[in-house]
Amino acid sequence: MRTLGLDVGRATIGLALADEVIRTARPLRTLRRAGEERDLSAIRRVVEEFEVSRAVVGLPLNMDGSEGASARMARAFAGRLGEALGLPVELEDERLSTFEAAGRLRERGLRAREQKEVIDAEAAAVILQGWMDRRRA
Repeated sequence: MRTLGLDVGRATIGLALADEVIRTARPLRTLRRAGEERDLSAIRRVVEEFEVSRAVVGLPLNMDGSEGASARMARAFAGRLGEALGLPVELEDERLSTFEAAGRLRERGLRAREQKEVIDAEAAAVILQGWMDRRRA
């Protein structure tokens, strides 16, 4: 069973994959937003290609745990994603995921300019790994 992690932003959607055997999330790719129908179609292709059975969408809560506009957007997108794909979709707190992703990329030697292309996929991997770790606990 594979799980797709998503870091949904206004301009891009970071994607990451994990499966029950390896239990480690890995960044997959970053999609440029092209309108919701096209975005869902691109995600559907990934779901089919990798035989994904579940999705986890990052929920960008405020530091105090409250939901702002970005969290409402992610929550709404998660609902539409589940309907479009016919898959269970869960939400995972993504506070500081981009910060952690940037740290991971710096440790690998990527400079800020190089990080731009991969940071959203790395953030999706952070979100997905957090969800998996929480489920194991």
